[in-house]
Amino acid sequence: MDRIESEFLFSMEGQLDMPFIPVGQTPEGWRIVANLAGGSFSGPSLKGKIARSGGDWGLTRADGSFKLDVRCCLLPDDGSPIYMHYYGRIVMKNHDLMAVLGDPALAATLKPSDYYFRTAPYFEVATDSPHAWLNDTLAVGVGAISATGITYRVYRVL
Repeated sequence: MDRIESEFLFSMEGQLDMPFIPVGQTPEGWRIVANLAGGSFSGPSLKGKIARSGGDWGLTRADGSFKLDVRCCLLPDDGSPIYMHYYGRIVMKNHDLMAVLGDPALAATLKPSDYYFRTAPYFEVATDSPHAWLNDTLAVGVGAISATGITYRVYRVL
């Protein structure tokens, strides 16, 4: 079987506005909206800020896992915006995710090995952008929960 190889794209840290907006129980599950308050990202070819726009239209599923549905705009230092959208999963067996995200002190005590947090970002960039190569990139992210929000390491699948 072939081995999947990857290349590090960037790390990112996003801050979330509190409290989250509870939509409530829907036919799909328990829905919340978490607004993005900004952040930053940095990697070998990409560095900049995360715009204070977008957020996560998250869903707690019947099995207790959390389905991410995130949209945000990355603003590289060169001024060429990158739209990023990703789905993902957070699975915690020993903690309530909403309690963790709402309590920075509790969030700071967790280690990434205490939960599973993975994403599948895709990008949309202007075709004349120096980052247009992202339009053809399949990426994966490994997330962690921090006292101020979330952190990711994002990789390009080769």
